[in-house]
Amino acid sequence: MTLSLSLQTSASQFWQWEDYQIAYTVQGAGEPILLIHGFGACWGHWRKTIPALTAEGYRVYALDLLGFGESDKPVLEYDLTLWQRQIEAFWQSQIQAPVWVAGNSIGGLLTLMVLADNPQWTRGGALLNCAGGLNHRPEELHFPLNWIMGAFTQAVSSPRFGPWLFERIRQKARIRNTLYQIYANRQAVTEELVEMLYQPSCDPNAQKVFASILSAPAGPKPEELLPRIQTPLLVLWGEKDPWTPISGAKIYQNRAGIQFESFPQAGHCPQDDAPDWVNQRLLDWLATVA
Repeated sequence: MTLSLSLQTSASQFWQWEDYQIAYTVQGAGEPILLIHGFGACWGHWRKTIPALTAEGYRVYALDLLGFGESDKPVLEYDLTLWQRQIEAFWQSQIQAPVWVAGNSIGGLLTLMVLADNPQWTRGGALLNCAGGLNHRPEELHFPLNWIMGAFTQAVSSPRFGPWLFERIRQKARIRNTLYQIYANRQAVTEELVEMLYQPSCDPNAQKVFASILSAPAGPKPEELLPRIQTPLLVLWGEKDPWTPISGAKIYQNRAGIQFESFPQAGHCPQDDAPDWVNQRLLDWLATVA
């Protein structure tokens, strides 16, 4: 089921949004479903899910958010509303039909935002270890962690120290070690995956994009968006996630219209960490709510 990096890259198409080139893929035929990746990733992070969906008669769209993957990386102020506008414009340009939406991490939070604001063309959504915000809110961090995070953001944004620091953060060994921390299945941390996440960091503006995102507002809270959502929700959670711990999933449990399931042998990116589990639950859910 795993797609090689060369095939993933060759399958990218490009769409002009405003002044920017956006990378995306569209595969299969049938009901449309849109996949939204998380921080630092790209549409290829769904490479183990796309074949499972297309095999069951879905037309799968997945795009690289502006600043990530093969999409352009302009120097500007990034936030969740920018990416929401991109997703909404992508639907209007490329899909133009009622669509299912699924997202991982910040892609999950974007899924909630899109569902809340566009009930007229969204059929429902799936959240995989949904982030609580683009960044931590000040009230969520206590001393000394709030001071450490503030100092790190200032350092990576500094014209003098930022490029030096980013050069060390983006090293393949560091990417691999970070993946080992957030994946339960170490065998899923392949050279293909590391290369897929490393290559976009080589783009000229990658450091400035990274700094802009780290200093961006956190955005809306999931608990603020949930009451506005009128469509079915599937919430999947890898329990071995240090970034969005299972304790934060309580807001989704025992709530009308939401099917919640967790998996003890998955981390922050279950679609890549435990793809068989994710794919089966996603397909079963779609079959019941479609």
